[in-house]
This record gives sequence, C-alpha cells and structure tokens, in this order.
Amino acid sequence: METFDWRCELRRRPWWMNALFGFCLYMTFIYMPFDVFWKSVDSDDEVWFGVRLHGWQAKLTEPLHWLIYMAGAYGFWRMRPWMWPWAALYVAQIAVGMLVWNLLDPRGAGWLGGSVAAAVFLVPTIALWRARARFRSEPAVTAAPLESGNDACVTARTSVRENTPR
Repeated sequence: METFDWRCELRRRPWWMNALFGFCLYMTFIYMPFDVFWKSVDSDDEVWFGVRLHGWQAKLTEPLHWLIYMAGAYGFWRMRPWMWPWAALYVAQIAVGMLVWNLLDPRGAGWLGGSVAAAVFLVPTIALWRARARFRSEPAVTAAPLESGNDACVTARTSVRENTPR
C-alpha cells in the first residue's frame, strides 16, 4: 500500500491553483458547515452574481454554494477534466459579481472600487482559462515518492497500466 505524500500532491499543480484548492477545502470543511448549521438566519448573507441575499433567501441558497465548493475541492484534488472551463467561468462570474455588488449595494465603492475588485478576480479567471492542459481526461492518480528517496514523484497510473492484463 502506498502512503499519501502531500508534497507530491501539491507538486501536481502550480502554487496559485494550490491556493484555490486550499480555499475550496476551507470553504467545504470549515466555513460552509458553520454557515449552514450555526449561523443564524438573521445574520445570513449570500451574494449571487453581485446581488446580496439576506435571511431565509440566503440560508436557502447556502447548500448550492456548499456544493460548488465541494465540487471545486474534488476537481482540484483529482484535476478532473470538467474543471475546465467551469472553474474559470465560476471565477469570472465572481469578478462580474464584484463589480455589480459595488454598484448596487449601499456599502459598495462604486465603479472604481468595483473595477479594482473585478480586476483582481480576473487574474485567476485568466489563469484557470489558460490551464486547460492541466485538467486531464486521464484517470485520477495517486502521487507517491520514488523509492530512491529523492523528492521526485511517480504516479500509480504507471504501475496500474504495466500490471493490467490486456
């Protein structure tokens, strides 16, 4: 049995994609359970496409946000091919939402603040859009260190292919 090596796992994707993966993990396992199960309805807010929902409207849409973060965590972990283009489109929606929220909400900062916030989210949008080759159609792999003790990683896919009868 192979042991799981986080160093090898993190080398499978660039640092910025690992940051998005970590964010999805945080939202899936820490924030969203708090939001769904402990946060009161009166203090609940969700934003969809830049439109703020409050109270029961927000509470009822939380499971959809939770599912999106779960899918993102799984998709980044396994580098699933369906993540392209969906991850990029979701982050693009956030960029547009940041502009819309800044224009519609009384607490927003107007065109300038909304444009700056949208530009910040366009950076990962473009990076995800350009990362198509990283989301492979091959089966998910388990990374493990080489027996020689160096930090290079090999995939279980190689040994599975070599040992599979044809």
